[in-house]
Amino acid sequence: MTAQGNSTARFYYSMPSPCPYIDGRMERRIFVDLTGPQAVLSYDLLSEAGFRRSLGFAYRPACPGCNACVAVRIPVAKFELTRQWRRVLSHNEDLAGELRPALATAEQYALFSRYQVGRHRDGEMARMDFEDYRTMIEVGAIASNVLEVRDRHGNLMGACLIDRMGHGYSAVYSFYEPETPQRSLGSYLILWLIDEARRAGLDHVYLGYWIGQSPKMAYKVRFQPLEALTREGWHPIDAGGTPRRPISPGRTRLPFAATD
Repeated sequence: MTAQGNSTARFYYSMPSPCPYIDGRMERRIFVDLTGPQAVLSYDLLSEAGFRRSLGFAYRPACPGCNACVAVRIPVAKFELTRQWRRVLSHNEDLAGELRPALATAEQYALFSRYQVGRHRDGEMARMDFEDYRTMIEVGAIASNVLEVRDRHGNLMGACLIDRMGHGYSAVYSFYEPETPQRSLGSYLILWLIDEARRAGLDHVYLGYWIGQSPKMAYKVRFQPLEALTREGWHPIDAGGTPRRPISPGRTRLPFAATD
């Protein structure tokens, strides 16, 4: 793939490994190094092709015989603030968000560790120490920030590593206080990003991969309207993952107390 001029990205395949989302399947990825002067341009182009960033690499699944991972994004101008999302906002009226530099802090790591123990105790990330966390946040950052969400007492309740691209935000990884399920903080972080994308004049929030067969990844289809990357390009899908016709755009302002 050529990003510009004579700068050519080289693609590589990973070795097969057990799929972390669907039992009994093997995972393989295609990835490309994002370092160099054309990193931002390359990342924009690759995101349109369904790639995600991890550290200084962009990747997408390339699993033989499986297409369960579907790249999805929210067209923010068309996003519908339903009763479900209004409830989430109501449960989090005491929170305010701020975009911070992509620099790891001990406070973030403490929340990250509680989240891993509470939600993903058996996962590899539960064994990450602070230096591992710092690497995740700071290495390969491309126009990146950490969204921090705090309550009125200043307690850090949630955070999300995000990348700003030419036409949208990419939610790289989010984590939040695991002992407050009534808040639906994972959904709240996405709602905050949708509103911030509108404020910034951006078109999309990229959510990574929707996997209908994985409870951990199936939730993303609830954010409607949602677009999925198909062989014919990006197309709307309904809450069941079925393609549907595009809908007329609307603009619903989300009532956030954002810190500029």
